[in-house]
Amino acid sequence: MSATTHFIHPQNFPQQSSDFLAWLSTIPGVSINPKIILADLRLQGAGRGVVAQADIQENEELFTIPRDLVLSTRNSKLKALLPQDLEDLGPWLSLMLVMVYEYLQGDSSSWAPYFKVLPQGFDTLMFWSPSELQELQGSAVIEKIGRQSADESILNIIAPVIRANPSLFPPIDGLASYDGDAGTQALLHLAHTMGSLIMAYAFDIEKPEDEDDEGEGEDGYLTDEEEEQLPKGMVPLADLLNADADRNNARLFQEENALVMKSIKPIAMGEEIFNDYGEIPRADLLRRYGYVTDNYAPYDVIEIPLETICQAAGLPNADVESQPALNFLEDLQIIDDGYVIPRPSQDESLEDILPVELVILLKTLALTPDQLAHQTSKNKPPKPSFSDAEASILSKAVQLRQMQYITTISQDQEILAQLNTPDTLRDFERRCKMAVKVRLGEKEIFHRIASMLNTYNNSSSSSKRNANGDGDESRKSKFQRT
Repeated sequence: MSATTHFIHPQNFPQQSSDFLAWLSTIPGVSINPKIILADLRLQGAGRGVVAQADIQENEELFTIPRDLVLSTRNSKLKALLPQDLEDLGPWLSLMLVMVYEYLQGDSSSWAPYFKVLPQGFDTLMFWSPSELQELQGSAVIEKIGRQSADESILNIIAPVIRANPSLFPPIDGLASYDGDAGTQALLHLAHTMGSLIMAYAFDIEKPEDEDDEGEGEDGYLTDEEEEQLPKGMVPLADLLNADADRNNARLFQEENALVMKSIKPIAMGEEIFNDYGEIPRADLLRRYGYVTDNYAPYDVIEIPLETICQAAGLPNADVESQPALNFLEDLQIIDDGYVIPRPSQDESLEDILPVELVILLKTLALTPDQLAHQTSKNKPPKPSFSDAEASILSKAVQLRQMQYITTISQDQEILAQLNTPDTLRDFERRCKMAVKVRLGEKEIFHRIASMLNTYNNSSSSSKRNANGDGDESRKSKFQRT
């Protein structure tokens, strides 16, 4: 069985869409509002998308997908064909193995028409070359790609199952087996392809009895920790909606027997229907979904590693065991490997955006040995106030992070101006443009934070000069009221 029989060919694009919709129409429980169509948006650089062909009211059902149609570990035949319990692999690896199995079944798979409308190529960071990733130097997103750990999981957990069951997982591309270098590389590529589909398209599938739980889990916006625990599934048609932070007009609701996509505002005829990924920075948008849009720029963040903060504070290292200040915070369970700072709005101050945990760390690092010993004896962290000492450490940490980028803001702006013709960009140029947007957004935040710190320091110095004899006229921090 050749893998090329599964790949999407541009000339088959409309036919594959028609076949997919015809397949959906034969499945009991599926309903599709006649006011929507699956449109070819390739000229807009968006692949497929769902468009309104008539006016749609708020809270109108757009389509319904029964739970049995969700491509998941629970619904796949593979669950009954293997001796081990697939759920023991966890939500990610179990679905990856199921998708590899269903993909290799070709037209025999219950989801064959669905696989044919899924993309075959990805711009997610997992598939970038070292030279392309170099364009993201300085960004913390590089540390989140996890290619090495993903390879290890595939080779240590997925590969043994596949190699032990050749009848269930037939080799592709004329290979005799998945052994040897060629077989291993083919297996890795196939598994990464399915993993990227899961990363970009899968939904967190809640159990029906949990549907009354309040919170954002209903529409898939969860913390990374919560997200890791939920079963995952591929929801046909739901994942063909493109996403847009500003134009989000639909949301997937999980009901007892089905998943229902509903409009969350009126949609005019001719408008595209958009889902939303939540408030995520463009770095994670690129890492997880393989594209960048300016609509998500307000959600950009910067990350300052603990190691950088320790370096700025003059510590020789960030080893928790050997550094009393870090060990103290570790015992109180209020220390992290890194700290995220969001993009400030025009009217926000440092106190509005700095995480309390970061301020506590800065405050602790600024303590003298005697002050630290006194604080340790009380077995509670210092109050998260922000003063000159904390500002000094943070200023140095920001400078250290800024130095890790290989270009300046003005240089990035010039590069973007040269890459302002998306229709003619080659793969490397397209990825370079996305990387520049990500790193430029982060540099803008660092520059803004540095400016805010400079303003703070100038204001603090002025306050001290104008202080009365008690010298206690420096500004009170909002953190003191936390």
